[in-house]
Amino acid sequence: MTDTFDKENRVKYVAGEDNDGERVDKVMSSLSDSMSRSYIQKLIKDQKVFVNGKPVKASFSVSEGDILEMEIPKSIIPDIEPENIPLEIIYEDKDVLVVNKPKDMVVHPAAGHYTGTLVNALMYYLGDDLSGINGVMRPGIVHRIDKDTTGSVIICKNDIAHRAIADQLKEHSINRVYHALCHGIIKDDEGTITGNIGRSVSDRKKMSIVPEGQGKTAVTHYKVLKRFEKDKMTYVECHLETGRTHQIRVHMAHIGHPLLGDTVYGPSFKSKFKLQGQCLHAKTLGFKHPVSGDYIETDAPLPDYFQHLLEILS
Repeated sequence: MTDTFDKENRVKYVAGEDNDGERVDKVMSSLSDSMSRSYIQKLIKDQKVFVNGKPVKASFSVSEGDILEMEIPKSIIPDIEPENIPLEIIYEDKDVLVVNKPKDMVVHPAAGHYTGTLVNALMYYLGDDLSGINGVMRPGIVHRIDKDTTGSVIICKNDIAHRAIADQLKEHSINRVYHALCHGIIKDDEGTITGNIGRSVSDRKKMSIVPEGQGKTAVTHYKVLKRFEKDKMTYVECHLETGRTHQIRVHMAHIGHPLLGDTVYGPSFKSKFKLQGQCLHAKTLGFKHPVSGDYIETDAPLPDYFQHLLEILS
């Protein structure tokens, strides 16, 4: 089971045993976390996806040993337009800005999400007053949180601030505290979860705990804030010692307490609560100011849906 990406933006993949009987659009979308399944389906419709040399439909069933190929059009960087989207600003000075990101907002533009992002909102609010280190698609963005995770995101207004905050992130010196609702009753009042995190072998769109020597070191410290015995749920505070993709979601699922609402790492049964993604909120963000050196700590209030859930469970 191998896949290769050549210089002409053509993906070639030999289907393995685990792909037998799978739809071709599902197989191809699993090869890259930057391409959505709907985008793959568009390529299939445009006859850019081939099985054994012939164009196929999205519903085509793959067999082990099939040779799958996909032509990916050369990417054109779109014009990212400023949009008048309200921002909840927690802290601001001439170098940095901390915002409380709402649910369902993507941090920066990417395939399928060129409007309605935090970057679109920042460009309207700040104009050209954003760092340019991460290019036109990610001006001012030095870190991000998932679309359905709410809470604190720090924005850099200039390159000096960007480099300083990026160094703090690299050194793991930024204080990042999250609040989450988990399935099950966590017995210990507090604990530490360690386990390297890397791309899942079975699903390349997911992250997972991988053997030592693989992936990246990940450490999460948790503390129980409240247990809801009746509904078998626990309200926790998670302190990130490292900051890996989906770290809290993967670590909590690993110890048998996936986040409520997490459709990727959570249980297959439906929750009785109507939720949009995982119950995870980036509450506290503490960092050394990139210019003055003063320690700054911000606190993002819990979103209404989260506060409402806590009231229902109490």
